[in-house]
Amino acid sequence: MEHPDTRARIRGAATVLFRRHGYAATGLKRVATEAEAPFGSIYHFFPGGKQQLAEDMIRTSGPAYGRMVLTLLNAVPDPAESLVHAFDAAGADLASTDYADACPIGTMALEVASSNEVLRTATAEVFDEWTESAARWFGRWVDDPAEARSLARSMIMMLEGAFMLSRAARDPEPLRVAGRSMAELLRAAVARNKAD
Repeated sequence: MEHPDTRARIRGAATVLFRRHGYAATGLKRVATEAEAPFGSIYHFFPGGKQQLAEDMIRTSGPAYGRMVLTLLNAVPDPAESLVHAFDAAGADLASTDYADACPIGTMALEVASSNEVLRTATAEVFDEWTESAARWFGRWVDDPAEARSLARSMIMMLEGAFMLSRAARDPEPLRVAGRSMAELLRAAVARNKAD
């Protein structure tokens, strides 16, 4: 009988490896080694192998990451300043991992968009969940649901793009710039909302 903790170790190792190296570069033997688990345990918990393990990672770490972002956004009372705070925190976190750990979904989404429909669908659904959740957050300050949704998408696009630039440059500044840009977008939307 496999120990349930083994499943958690496999999930944790897979999350780190897929996040850092992507789908193609992450082998199941490496996952087993990092999880300190017998290789056969992966197939015990994930009979569909690598694809099922990757889909599980997307569907579990994606929502968890979305909740973490909302926690950061809710940590500062002023919404524009909270955006600056959240992006600054993302930059500090990325730098603390030596630019290895960015968004858990972004690396996978770029790689599987045209090569694996199951994983593409999973990443698209996570991005949709993030958009809906962020749109509700922006909706606290912007009455127009379409504008709140647009801000939500802009935030996700800026975050993902800034992660890419920061990792390439090994510098958190693109994330800080993106945070300030999002704050300005929100301030402009709030001003338009008040003028209507």
